[in-house]
Amino acid sequence: MNAIWASVLRKLDPVILIDDTLLSAEIFDRRFCCDLKACKGACCVEGESGAPLAQEEIAHVEAAYEVVKHRLKPRSIAVIEREGLHVVDGDGDAVTPIVEGKECVYATFEADGTTKCAFEQAWMEGELEWRKPISCHLYPIRLTALKDLTALNYHRWPICDAAVNCGAGLDLSILRFCKDALVRRFGPSWYEAACEAEMQWNEAKGNSDSRSENRGER
Repeated sequence: MNAIWASVLRKLDPVILIDDTLLSAEIFDRRFCCDLKACKGACCVEGESGAPLAQEEIAHVEAAYEVVKHRLKPRSIAVIEREGLHVVDGDGDAVTPIVEGKECVYATFEADGTTKCAFEQAWMEGELEWRKPISCHLYPIRLTALKDLTALNYHRWPICDAAVNCGAGLDLSILRFCKDALVRRFGPSWYEAACEAEMQWNEAKGNSDSRSENRGER
């Protein structure tokens, strides 16, 4: 599995091609690590719509609902009974319903106000084999289906500023932070190739910086 990187136009961010995926170089360059104590799971509450669902995930949601129903708030159950286990957004995509324009119906709340995913909680306790929507698991990476490729891009969101600071402190790239989700979605061989590409990218970038510094010394 080989990685190829290129920048078609100077105005565009460099991209890395691995098989049929196209990665933004920001996934190598940016630092990120969720800081739940700081954000309290705001990504489950903020936003204009629910979590995107892949077509094959709809069946997982349907199978998991009775398992997680007891974890949900009555108002969330009321929305599900009224709108269904998933809805279609303005772009024609399947998403999880939301409550009064706010939290995902599958969100749960701790005593301190921290929001968590009912699916993931059940998965962690061995009640489900399916963890949660891959769109949530991959965040801050967003997938975009192209004609023959799948693009992976970094999604910026002010509510994740604490995660950016935390990732910088740990020197943890988005690629490394999202390891479990990326392996789940693309497989271990793909992830190994992505890590190799990241290493080569950093080496090439370091060499480029050194050349720039040397030119500036003249």
